[in-house]
Amino acid sequence: MKLRACVLWPQLPWLWSSVLLGCVFGCVPSSRSVHTHKQWPLLSDALGSWDKPDAPHQEYLLGIKRIRRLYCNVGIGFHLQVFPNGQISGAHDEGPYSLLEISPVSRGVVTLYGLRSGLFIAMTTRGKLYGSVSTTECNFKEKLLVNNYNTYESAAHPGMYIGISKMGKSKRGNRVSPTMSMTHFLPRI
Repeated sequence: MKLRACVLWPQLPWLWSSVLLGCVFGCVPSSRSVHTHKQWPLLSDALGSWDKPDAPHQEYLLGIKRIRRLYCNVGIGFHLQVFPNGQISGAHDEGPYSLLEISPVSRGVVTLYGLRSGLFIAMTTRGKLYGSVSTTECNFKEKLLVNNYNTYESAAHPGMYIGISKMGKSKRGNRVSPTMSMTHFLPRI
């Protein structure tokens, strides 16, 4: 009896993982996927590849819209806001023009839409921020930094970032870099 327990002990993690996969994902290991104690099954074998473009789990990314305020901790701290006249600036207090809808366009690329003003945040070829009705220059690459802030790089004009000065004015995208704190934004509810 002790000999059998010693032989089964290395296979217990596989037994538990197959039971859990069967319960959670509804898959039962087939006779082809019998593994020994030296060859452990991978979770990616059961779930498939996440990088497949036709995977059904990636379709939901296009539908998720987040309502947030983008806070920049520069100077006294500012929320990015979009006015009806197309001006982009920062305000210390939360206001109706600082409420933004962040909508994904593709993986890592979003649009920023001012709910009250009805305009998208866009960037010209010279790096100037403005409010736009069309979405030609409105796509931004959203990157999460190690300090849990995000940077927003123009997808149409690579190397140009959204930034706010210490006085709350929008900075030109060609005059800022992702290492500057004026380009770091924290999405807040």
